Amino acid sequence: MKTNYVIAYDIGSTGNKTCLYRLDAGITLLAEASCKYPLFLVENGGVEQNPEDWWESMRKTTSEVLSLANIAGDAVSAISFCSQMQGLILLDKNGTVLRPAMSYMDKRATKQFDSWRSGLLMVAGVNIRKLLISLAETGVVAASAKDPVFRYAWVRENEPELFKKIYKWLDVKDYLLFKATGSYVSSEDSAFGTMLYNNRKNCWSKAVCKLHGVDYEHLAQIVKCTDKIGNLTEDAATQLGLGTGCAVFAGGGDCSLIGIGAGCAKTGDTHVYIGTSGWVSTVVDKQLVDTVAMIASVTGAIPNRYNYFAEMETSGKCIEWARDNLVVDELGAYPQEGCNTESLIEMMCDAAAHVPAGSNGVVFMPWLLGNRCPFEDADCRGGFFNVSLTTKKDDLIRSVLEGILLHKRWMLDCQQKKVVTSPVIRFVGGGARSGLICQMLSDILNRQVERIEKPQNAGALGAAILMAFGLDHIGSLEEAGNLVTVDRSYTPNPEAAALYLKNFAVFQRLYRKNKKNFAMLNRE
Repeated sequence: MKTNYVIAYDIGSTGNKTCLYRLDAGITLLAEASCKYPLFLVENGGVEQNPEDWWESMRKTTSEVLSLANIAGDAVSAISFCSQMQGLILLDKNGTVLRPAMSYMDKRATKQFDSWRSGLLMVAGVNIRKLLISLAETGVVAASAKDPVFRYAWVRENEPELFKKIYKWLDVKDYLLFKATGSYVSSEDSAFGTMLYNNRKNCWSKAVCKLHGVDYEHLAQIVKCTDKIGNLTEDAATQLGLGTGCAVFAGGGDCSLIGIGAGCAKTGDTHVYIGTSGWVSTVVDKQLVDTVAMIASVTGAIPNRYNYFAEMETSGKCIEWARDNLVVDELGAYPQEGCNTESLIEMMCDAAAHVPAGSNGVVFMPWLLGNRCPFEDADCRGGFFNVSLTTKKDDLIRSVLEGILLHKRWMLDCQQKKVVTSPVIRFVGGGARSGLICQMLSDILNRQVERIEKPQNAGALGAAILMAFGLDHIGSLEEAGNLVTVDRSYTPNPEAAALYLKNFAVFQRLYRKNKKNFAMLNRE
């Protein structure tokens, strides 16, 4: 079997992880590098990024991994992507970005979303006529102010002169495919993320586009995640330090490829992810939607398979918030020579390990930027509940970790109402690097949890597996399970599991009892 070198770019919300792999009898990680870039919080709930930051991060990290592995750029056979999804990147006819990218976390389109919900007959908060047309055409319905179709409408209404210049609307990964090949394409999962894609006919739904006032010509050509889009253009090859013979595969969004990188590619496989955001995802063989709990079957990279997907807006971002406000500010631990982000998070986990399960009665609400599942509420916020004079900072730190995981339990329970989730849960993402968090997840879910090797690279590994299929190293993406190595398994502690069950009941009530309070404090 021919040996191929491939590079996978995992373009996340706050940084890019780039991995260089060797494909032969298996998949071997040769080198990895990362690069951070900013999120810009703007007025009225806007969250933006500079698309050039993503490309610049690719340039920087490509050079680093080639140097670390001592491999020439023209030896790389292919590149591909795993990326954050539901971004809004608008380009003119010259391929120039018209405005900063609007992130999946951007919630400025509340007014546009409210117009979608008007009418006499409503189901799950959505006009019944629009809901039925959407479900019939796409199997899902845009039911959040953060959905990109409402951000598109926000630009149309608030930036009309700029809107007139739009030639194409792309997602994050698809913009990078354009930068790499000059082609305007949208992978099937990216298309699904717009809520405008008819996956039964593999085309954009003109009926749903009409409902939302979307110009059909703004949408790109739809391709499969496994498709080769072309080779690097001469300019892209020069910038990345690779050869013009380097193939570019479409790749997929994070909710498509992180599961594959976790080894969860067969029906019934369930994984939990903690990165900047977080989710619970189960592979299913049919489209399902729970409009009450805001869970839908998302089109993925594997034909005739979907990811029954429950998303949480802020997971690892809560840990970063605690790091910056409970550790950095009060301990004065950062910046110090030799003290980096990872060591600070290790310090937090070490502190939390000395606190008993349940954080001495403190419960943390992790909704720092609103929430999507199992309730859609842009107004809800985080907080600590049941703090007393005896509460210590270490209690607060542990409660942050527990709050993130209690929310995962809530989403898993909601999934269980419609699908059978796997008895053993795969755990991936940066949060899975901590053995403490892995054990806490097992205790809170009351299930066995498996962590893969290099869990923070699950997205990049998923993209590498996709390229292994595209380069004929494997016969199907369902072989992912054979290519992923489990690092360690965690079994629930019965006493901790019982205590967390009590805290979980309180956790759920905290949102329900405070929904009106959140709206009073945070609604414009």
